[in-house]
Amino acid sequence: MKILFIHQNFPGQYKHLAPALADKGHEVSAFSLRNAAPGKWEGVNVHPYELTRQNGKDSHPLVIDFESKLIRAEACLSHAVKFRNAGYYPDIVVAHPGWGESLFLKEVWPNAKFKLYCEFFYHAREADVGFDAEYASTDLLAAARVELKNANLLLEFQHADAGISPTEWQASTFPRHIRKKISVIHDGIDTEALKPNPTVRFVLDNGEVITRDDEVVTFVSRSLEPYRGFHVFMRSLPKLLSEKPDAKILIVGNEGVSYGAKPSNGTTWKQQFCNEVFPALTSEQIRQIHFLGVIPYDRFMALLQVSRVHVYLTYPFVLSWSLLEAMSAGCAIVASDTQPLHEAIKHNENGLLADFFNPQGLASSVISLLGDSEKRETFGQRARAFAIEHYDLQTVCLPQQLKWVEG
Repeated sequence: MKILFIHQNFPGQYKHLAPALADKGHEVSAFSLRNAAPGKWEGVNVHPYELTRQNGKDSHPLVIDFESKLIRAEACLSHAVKFRNAGYYPDIVVAHPGWGESLFLKEVWPNAKFKLYCEFFYHAREADVGFDAEYASTDLLAAARVELKNANLLLEFQHADAGISPTEWQASTFPRHIRKKISVIHDGIDTEALKPNPTVRFVLDNGEVITRDDEVVTFVSRSLEPYRGFHVFMRSLPKLLSEKPDAKILIVGNEGVSYGAKPSNGTTWKQQFCNEVFPALTSEQIRQIHFLGVIPYDRFMALLQVSRVHVYLTYPFVLSWSLLEAMSAGCAIVASDTQPLHEAIKHNENGLLADFFNPQGLASSVISLLGDSEKRETFGQRARAFAIEHYDLQTVCLPQQLKWVEG
């Protein structure tokens, strides 16, 4: 079959699925904004398209997001028409609709099946928005802006044949008539590549070598921001370092924002919470905290393998790959008691769940695991077993994804 992927940052969630379909003999292509020139990647024909306009200067604030999606949709439509006119007719279009690119493609290829990645359906309440009262907005127009993020999703599902979502909870955020079309299949984790390594060494920027003999606490987020509980983790450090002075705190993430708003004072969230927390720490305790920024994947794997306790916090929002990768690496996990974490972490069985809003309680949970090697070992083994059973790429997720596309 001819299968076309649409993703502005291809391969994105399709980095395993698209090549696997090509390996099975399908003719696989992709449209993307990411690539500068046409080329072949892992058996996939990648065709970049370009935007032909920018947002208007006088656009209504509430429609800027939708306008951006329309601009992408228009550019992708023009690109698709060129391919159709050259005789290209895909049997299946697999698209991430989050950026609007595939909005008009049913008009180009009305006989193709359209299958969409269902990452999240936005709500102005009872999910991520308003969850954290400290940073909640009281602006009703802000709530309206959130709801309008779904406009293109509702339009695209008028013609979609099927959807796929990585967790049950993320699927549940969609309206009932859409949810009925969604299969829950995770993107998958390479559990064979990411497994425990008792001899691992992790070298800090200052040259210090960290091993499994060190008391390491890790925190990973794409961006260091409240959406992923960075503020809660930072506020847990005075108690944690007071009771565990030898603990080394390794923090991964960039200083921008990926999901939430920037700080109103013009700084970064990292700077804001360092300014808040560091006065409560001694200079020696501060030296135990290491901000690693964004690191290559091989270092990321080593980081998880050297970790004694891994902390993952989130608003009720999309589940990060990093949590499941930490489970695959055999980490002892302390996670926030929020959705969709209940699907992966079973409290006191393969990890601990902690109140998102209680930094002292979070610290106590981490301290208890640091002091209990038997429980850490048990949690780590069970977490890895759970990851293999439910999220393994080769034996669980990829076979289901292939069946979903080809079916």
